[in-house]
Amino acid sequence: MKKKATAGLAAFLALATSCAFAADILPVEAPEAVDAGRPLWALQITPYMWAAGLKGDISPFRRAPTIPVEKSFGDIFDDLNFGGFVNLWARYDRFVFSGDAMYTSTTDAHSFGSIPQLPGWTGPYPSSADVDVDTKQFTSTLTGGYRVLDVSGTTLDLLGGLRIWHVSNRVKVGGLVNNTYVSASHKESFSWVDPVIGARLFHGLTDRLSFHLQADVGGFDVGSKITYQALATFNYILTDHLSTSVGYKVLGVDYRHDGHVFDTKLHGPVLGMTYRF
Repeated sequence: MKKKATAGLAAFLALATSCAFAADILPVEAPEAVDAGRPLWALQITPYMWAAGLKGDISPFRRAPTIPVEKSFGDIFDDLNFGGFVNLWARYDRFVFSGDAMYTSTTDAHSFGSIPQLPGWTGPYPSSADVDVDTKQFTSTLTGGYRVLDVSGTTLDLLGGLRIWHVSNRVKVGGLVNNTYVSASHKESFSWVDPVIGARLFHGLTDRLSFHLQADVGGFDVGSKITYQALATFNYILTDHLSTSVGYKVLGVDYRHDGHVFDTKLHGPVLGMTYRF
């Protein structure tokens, strides 16, 4: 019933969020990249791990009771079927682009003495039941922007774009009615898009060590009421093309529409490996 991803810690953990549960960027840019002689183009890809905990309120299907959720990373990993996180970052002269994708699949099982009736259920309903909730979440953040500051060892980019969310829940209920086991399932999914604005700061500390900070905010009642994210990492250059990053990331959203509630915050340490072209 519960499965752990054998490939989780490699790509994700190659849990969610989220999420999340965009998650955005573990860019590692060498201090030399801000020199006058740098190439016009720069491109890098970063698969990363995110040991995130989850806190918030959700409803597994439309107009279901809102359920408070608070889980550590260990709890989420126990429920994890698969998870993956990857980031792409590119620059052309002073124009920058980032794309971040997050996908998680989890199964959460509980026994309840009193549960809401599933949509479409007919006939007697069990007074107590076992409930499995399979949740799949995809979140992608796409932003573009312009480098407004470029001095030796330090850059600042202003960004704007979209965060795309898709959440799919399959609820399975089974229990005894008049000493007979009955079961049913119901699946719902919902999606929305949030506009986001943000900034990215990079500062070289030594020839190999650097600091990166990126944050954004959005939603503005276009999709969610609000969504926000912040990421801070220290980055170390291993070779001409390979770098590693360690830091901390937060991703939050408050979405309430048409009976669906998805109000969550994912937060925890991140570890990434970047390949630069």
